[in-house]
Order: sequence, then structure tokens, then C-alpha cells
Amino acid sequence: MLRKHFSAIALALLLTASVSAQVNEVGEYIKGEMQKQRIPGVSLAVVKNGKVILAEGYGLANVELNVPVKPDSVFKIGSVSKQFIATGIMLLVEQGKVRLDDKISKYLEGTPETWSAISVRHLLTHTSGILREAPGFDPFKVQSDADVIKTAYSQPLRFQPGEKWEYCNVGYFILAEIIRKTTGKPWEDFLRDQVFTPLGMNATRTTTVADIITNRASSYFLRNDKLQNSDNWPAVRPSGAFLSTVLDLAKWEAALSTNKILKQSNRDEMWTPVLLNGGRKYPYGFGWDLDDLLGVATINHGGTLTGFRAQFSRFPDQGLTIILLTNLASADVDRITAGVAGLFIPEIRLNALQPQPAPDREMTTVFQQVLAEYAKGTREIKHVTPELMGALSGFPQRNRDELSVLLKNTKSFEFLARRDLTGKGFVKRGVPVTSLWIYRLTTSENKTFHYSFYLTADKQLAQLEVSAG
Repeated sequence: MLRKHFSAIALALLLTASVSAQVNEVGEYIKGEMQKQRIPGVSLAVVKNGKVILAEGYGLANVELNVPVKPDSVFKIGSVSKQFIATGIMLLVEQGKVRLDDKISKYLEGTPETWSAISVRHLLTHTSGILREAPGFDPFKVQSDADVIKTAYSQPLRFQPGEKWEYCNVGYFILAEIIRKTTGKPWEDFLRDQVFTPLGMNATRTTTVADIITNRASSYFLRNDKLQNSDNWPAVRPSGAFLSTVLDLAKWEAALSTNKILKQSNRDEMWTPVLLNGGRKYPYGFGWDLDDLLGVATINHGGTLTGFRAQFSRFPDQGLTIILLTNLASADVDRITAGVAGLFIPEIRLNALQPQPAPDREMTTVFQQVLAEYAKGTREIKHVTPELMGALSGFPQRNRDELSVLLKNTKSFEFLARRDLTGKGFVKRGVPVTSLWIYRLTTSENKTFHYSFYLTADKQLAQLEVSAG
């Protein structure tokens, strides 16, 4: 019995040492990325199996006053806010006050005939067809959500409701208005009373310019390689409304594993891909992206607002959540999140992958041809899905020019890994994918780029992702 007791202690000490080493590695990685990207400040929380194993601030919350970032520094979180608006709607669904398939004309006055088929579900999933931004929104003019929404009435739908997915901030303005109309109180008060206060999220609130907010971070952007102060919009956007801290968002993460705010069935519905009219699924739920990172399932959402960038990423199969808040408009939060995640999930640590013989050398040739054809500006590329082809065609010319230079200076294009995604339900640009192929391109200057190719069952390329370093 004594030997077992000491063995348990030894195991606990070993695990503690392992986590401590990871935490130290995270700090070094974050500082390196901040230097590369010139990010003034970063606040980070890492949650593992429901426990916060790291909550730390790096750099400066205010450059002019030399104020350091802390875990309780308050940042704008941009569209990470959408999951809270969606949660407000789901609370009303649980209370029987709203139904997901209710038409929005039930809650809004004077909606045009073209909006008659639009449901609450369409708004939550960005499938309504309403244009992304209301023409009447002015970030420097304080006005009611209802007035902003009405300026979109005269605009034609971009597609029939449910036909496709297209990001739509107006939809979340409407959802906020539905909360107000249904509850008889401002949507921000409803969310404070029903979500933030019960969870002790005392630093989370709607964005404001005039109010004094303790530990508020300032925001910045780079102009001509020089750090500048960002604008501070006085108008509140329900689609990106809230201020918060990583400590508060870690409390929210803890609640997402319980029934404290929403029932399990409703949380699951929020994390279910939307079904489009044609029968295809799109990887977006209710205020959440349902994606993968190199074949590892993620539930996540990013946020961008006036010099702030945020990312909230859950890796449910690994019990890992990464919450990242930054105060630079150009901060690459996806890259930083992936780098931090890689320190805890070995299979997504690209730099640790070693070259090996490709299981199908013909596919390597296909991938190289796709890159070459895209760099040349070819309009129709073999082995590429129409959905991806449409996306590639819309990218700026500089992307093709940069790739052309890389290909001319390529020293090696090495296969690193193939991952079977069959049965995982991953979808790229509305198309199911069944395998992932990862390669490392090295230039004559020894710069490295990682290319990830997602293939359909019939070996058509549905998604191409690239990361430097």
C-alpha cells in the first residue's frame, strides 16, 4: 500500500513537471510571436480538462503609459461575442419564448416580403441571405439596433435563405433585437443577468467609450511599420459587442461543460453544422465555427474590432481550450493559437514532423501542379473542387505573385504526413473531406512553408492551407 502511495505521488509530480515545462514553452513561444508580429500585448488562458493551467499576460496593455498586460486586462473580443448572443436566444428557446424555426417577421415590424422565409435559425447560422453589414451602420453614431436593421430592408438578398453560408453581422443585430423584444429589457442586461452574473464574469460587459473600466487595454495598428493608436468606436455592435478578460472567458469555458447556463441538448445543437437547402452541411453552428486544425476537431470563433484580435478555440477530443486576446489589428491569432495548441497536441506541431516517403507519389505531383497552375492564374485547375476554385479566383493577385516567387526558389517539397479523416465529418467549403496531406516547402534561402491539402473521397482538392515557419 505504501509503495502504491509513493507511486501515485511520483506520477503526480511527473505530471506537474510536464505541465510546468509546457507552460514555460508557451511563454517563450508567445514572446517570440509577439516580437515577429510586433504585437504590443497578449493575454492568454489555457484550460485543460476544465482546469486553468495557464493564465498570463505578456507585453503592454497600454504602450504610452507602459502598463503591462495581466490576466485581468480587459480587451474587446469582437465576434467572439456572437456565441453570447446565440446563447441568449437558446435561453429563450429553453423558456419556450422563441422557436428556432420562427420567421423573424414575428419579431420585427415592417420586414420586406423578400425576408418572409428567413428564420431565427438562418440568422444564427449565417444562412439568411441578408448582406453582411447594414448600410446605415456608422461606428461613430450611436443609434438603436432597430434603426440600423431597417436600413438593410431595401437591400436585395444575396441568395435564398438556407441556400448557402455567408457571414452576416446584420443577422446578429436582429437576434439582439429579438432578445430585447421578447424579454422587454435591453439584450445586454438580459445577458448580464442570465449569463455573466451567474458565472461570476464580472469584467464582461458591453463595449463603451465613456465609462471608466478598470484594467482596460488600449488597441493599436501598424501604419508604415509604425505603431499607431486605433479608433475607438462609440457605437455598440451586437455582432461584436463585449469586453472581457481571459479569466472571465475561462469561467465561460467551464460553464460549457455543465448545464449551469444551457442544457446539454441545446449546447450540442449550437455545435451542430448547419444543413443547407441542397442537403450539404456547412461547418458553422450557432455563433461557433466547427472546424479542424490539421485533422484535430475544433469548436472555435475569432473576433476583430478596432485594433483588437481575439480567438477562443476548443479542442474537445483533447479537453483543451485556448483563449487568446491581443491589442494589434494585424495580429495573426490563428497562427498563435495553432502554435500554442501544438505544444499540447503533438500531431499539430508541424515543425516536429519529419519528411518521409509519400504513400502515393502521384498525389505529390498533383499537388505541385495545382500550386503551379494557381500561381500562373489558371482559371480551371484539374483536381480542384468548384468551391475551392471559386475561392482561389477571388484571392488578390499578390497571392499568386508571392507563390510564383516561392516556387521558383523551391529547394525541396517534402511529404510529412497523411491523415485519414473518413467518418470524422469534416467539411471544407461545404464539401466533405476524407484525407489530409501535409508537406513542407523549403526555399533556397531556407525559409519553410507548410502546405495542407484536404481531399475528397474521389481525390479532389477541397481546401488548401499554408503557414510559414
